[in-house]
Amino acid sequence: MNDLWPARAVSQLLHRPPGTPAGIVRNLLAVQAQDARAAMLALRARGTGFRRTDVESALAEAEIVRAWGPRGTLHLIVADDLPWLLSLVRPGVQNAMRRLRQLGVEGQTPEQLVNRVDRAMRDQGPLTKAELAARLNTSAQGQTVIHLAALAAERGLLVLGPNRDGKATYVHTADWLGAPLTFEPDRDKALTELAKRYLHAHSPAGPEDLAAWSGISLGDARRAWKLARSPEKQPQTHPPADLVRLLPAFDEYLLGWRTREGMLSHVREVHPGGGIIRPTIIVNATVTGTWTIRQKQITPTFFAEQTPLNDEISNVQAFLA
Repeated sequence: MNDLWPARAVSQLLHRPPGTPAGIVRNLLAVQAQDARAAMLALRARGTGFRRTDVESALAEAEIVRAWGPRGTLHLIVADDLPWLLSLVRPGVQNAMRRLRQLGVEGQTPEQLVNRVDRAMRDQGPLTKAELAARLNTSAQGQTVIHLAALAAERGLLVLGPNRDGKATYVHTADWLGAPLTFEPDRDKALTELAKRYLHAHSPAGPEDLAAWSGISLGDARRAWKLARSPEKQPQTHPPADLVRLLPAFDEYLLGWRTREGMLSHVREVHPGGGIIRPTIIVNATVTGTWTIRQKQITPTFFAEQTPLNDEISNVQAFLA
């Protein structure tokens, strides 16, 4: 293994310095959150002194917000980073409209559909998919509600609220954050901030890595790099020699760069296809196995030599309790 991954493990906070859920999210800029429990476990792997309920409180108080972010996927983002970050990476209108037409929603402009969602959600608080579908007078089955929500999110009118009984909720930004999001109008300013903040959590890295992680074009990533005057080689630090972590599915440590070369050798076991990235065992910055959890029972599968996991397993179980 080269020196990249130990240094990146520190940038990703896998040495677990003290921190709060919101502080960890701010440090990482955005944390993959398609799977809500996996996102919480990603924070657990990077901090101490808090549990699942503390993450839930940060979400309930809108310190952390779940929103469509890098690569058009759901991420945890601190509230005051939303305006500039989503100005660059929020969902696109064209994709949502194409999918809605495929689902039979025709004859309305994007503006008409956004206004429809705006009226349905304003002053309602968090709504489940079924509740929002009822207010939109559409079926809760399939993806129609999700793509209508994405249209509203593109205009800064919608984010996700806290899960309710294990189900995602959608909420109007005016209700949740006090006002609709006003996106940063200065694109170069936003690109500069993106490069600086990305590098803070992913060093060593380059513009190709930024493009892969964020979903912006390589041209924009190179411009961001130039604007931020980000060096091609950054100082490298190293985690403790005995670092062992249980990372959740879709963890940022496996998604943060253009390639996983040098950190992951058993690709199919971790990334079987279909967009799946399984929970992994990290030993000294390298993936050495995978793990599953069912009813809080954790079962590891090592690729080769086994590593004691008692402390990590106990920590995960205590975090979820």
